[in-house]
Amino acid sequence: MMVPPFIRTFKYIFMCLFVTFLLACSISLFLIPPSGKEDCRCPSGQTLTPTFDNSHLLGVVVPFRDRFEELLEFAPHIVKFLTAQKINHKIFIINQVDQYRFNRASLINVGFKLAVSAGCDYIAMHDVDLLPLNTNLSYHYPTTTLCHIASPEYHPRYHYNSFVGGILIIKKEDFIRVNGMSNKYWGWGLEDDEFFVRLKEAGLNVSRPTNLTTGIENTFRHIHDRVWRKRDMAKCFNQKEVTRRRDRLTGLRDVAYTIRSKHQLSVDSSTVTIVNTELRCNRTVTPWCLCSAEKKKETSNRQGKGR
Repeated sequence: MMVPPFIRTFKYIFMCLFVTFLLACSISLFLIPPSGKEDCRCPSGQTLTPTFDNSHLLGVVVPFRDRFEELLEFAPHIVKFLTAQKINHKIFIINQVDQYRFNRASLINVGFKLAVSAGCDYIAMHDVDLLPLNTNLSYHYPTTTLCHIASPEYHPRYHYNSFVGGILIIKKEDFIRVNGMSNKYWGWGLEDDEFFVRLKEAGLNVSRPTNLTTGIENTFRHIHDRVWRKRDMAKCFNQKEVTRRRDRLTGLRDVAYTIRSKHQLSVDSSTVTIVNTELRCNRTVTPWCLCSAEKKKETSNRQGKGR
């Protein structure tokens, strides 16, 4: 039985189309990369990266003195952490260079003023010895409440409910509203507790990270060596009595200081601004800014009695 010519022609055309289809598929497998591995590049040949949010600028304010080895670890770590979150930021290391005892709160007041003058609309009050590890710790602009990053639930050392130290993010207008931090706290401790009372009285709520998969051991890394670098916990004159009360006199508006110099420091391609700051002390109001003065007086009195 003979096959009609039109059927033979149809079979021929079908075979050609089928072979062409197979050939095209084979070529595409070799020449077109899988979508998940394809590079996205700009016309200039540069790889595209996600854009930063330019609507806000974070000022990271770090009160500082004699912690250079900690700074060398902190600077590249925090820059990498914030860059991964696409946060526009400036880092201010407020280095106390006067003869007085360390005053963390006053240095934060100074750093806030510098950050605002540089265009920052919110700040992170940040200890140099506390490194965030969990990438879910957000440093983004707090639209409603303050954000206490170093929650007592996850902080390596401090676990009481009113703790707001370590790392606290606050908007410019809220810091101004409570008049910043008290300037009466020379030496280590209690300035954060006084600041918590300021926030509470102003009706400002503090939010904290929740439902993290990490815990006390691995949410942060605390790099301060308490044996090698002992904290200045001395209490002299009437310091203990005064600093247990709410300070309604001093704060952001009256912090007294002089900027001696500013320097840009690069650590592993991470740049921070070092601000050498000289604080001023009113010895009538806070004589404990120099406990050595009381010690000299006590020594002199003992020597006088022994004569």
